[in-house]
Amino acid sequence: MKAKLNEIIKHGHLGIIAAFFAIYMVTFSYIENRDVHHYIVHTVLDEKIPFCEYFIIPYILWFFYVVGSCIFMIYKASDKEFVQFALSLIIGMSLALTICMIYPNGLTLRPSYIPDNICGKIVKGLYKTDTSTNVFPSIHVYNSLAVHIALAKCKALKNKPAVRYASLVLCILICMSTIFLKQHSVIDVIGGFALMAVMYVFIYVIDYKKIIKR
Repeated sequence: MKAKLNEIIKHGHLGIIAAFFAIYMVTFSYIENRDVHHYIVHTVLDEKIPFCEYFIIPYILWFFYVVGSCIFMIYKASDKEFVQFALSLIIGMSLALTICMIYPNGLTLRPSYIPDNICGKIVKGLYKTDTSTNVFPSIHVYNSLAVHIALAKCKALKNKPAVRYASLVLCILICMSTIFLKQHSVIDVIGGFALMAVMYVFIYVIDYKKIIKR
């Protein structure tokens, strides 16, 4: 495993990823403070979906899901699998950020009343630290899909269906949590799926070796 990590570091993959996330966070923090009142994301279906504070559990697990999967892919994935995974995150998140920069958006779905229990208090804390802006497409949804696809395709998990199924369940719950916590509109979720569909074709379907030979 040490040899694998040293190989990745040697090729500069970790450095590139670290630099990307640093730039991404700075840019994201900047656009978070822009006025988005003219671009509110909303559908009738959003009004019919009830708020449920208990979905804060899978929503928070997203952070561990993404970080844990990154660590796993570093140690267990092949070079090709790791590069595909890294590209899906870097390119997809960059495109999502670009969309928000060109089309600043937000939502007004957050409930006026939140139950005064443990989960409710965590949701209140989330609302204070995470503004309801730059929601389309949903990064929570996109990254969850990118992670699950990478894990499902990883040869190291080929004979471990329980892990792949657990990843699928968590991925679904995370996607659901974004709308039940009123952090995202249904449109944002669809946007996350659409972006992943496009990225999937470019990263996992197209055989660039054949194109280059032509």
